[in-house]
Amino acid sequence: MAYSFKSVTIRTDNSEGGMTKINELWADIMTGKVPLDFIKNGMPVKGLSPVSVYSDYESNEHGKYNLSVMTVTAEFFAKIEESVAQGKYIKIDECGDTITDCANKAWSKVWQLSASGKLNRAFTVDYESTVPVEYTKDGKEHCYLYIAVT
Repeated sequence: MAYSFKSVTIRTDNSEGGMTKINELWADIMTGKVPLDFIKNGMPVKGLSPVSVYSDYESNEHGKYNLSVMTVTAEFFAKIEESVAQGKYIKIDECGDTITDCANKAWSKVWQLSASGKLNRAFTVDYESTVPVEYTKDGKEHCYLYIAVT
């Protein structure tokens, strides 16, 4: 029997071991070992995108949290942009030569802003969307973070 999932969740943290778990999860998704429905036969499905959801924070970025990878449509992005406009989330966009590079830049910016007191995170539900170079106008990979604020 073949399965296709809308989301998958792991419990992790930002330790080296936690990062390994995250990388393994994404490798399993991209190879089809964990069949999320935004990819079929190794190819992206038009109109569907993967989004990482960070939730159930134990404390802050130093504690455990749930990481879910889920499939969304363009409607999700319209709604989260409304939340940004309403001041419920801030949006961080970083680009780079690789997905890993831009994601590291984006999260480093969040942690720097938090440490400086310029960002008051709610630690409720945060979102991450990465966009491969094939889908960008500027020829760079992008990472968009939507961070819940208080």
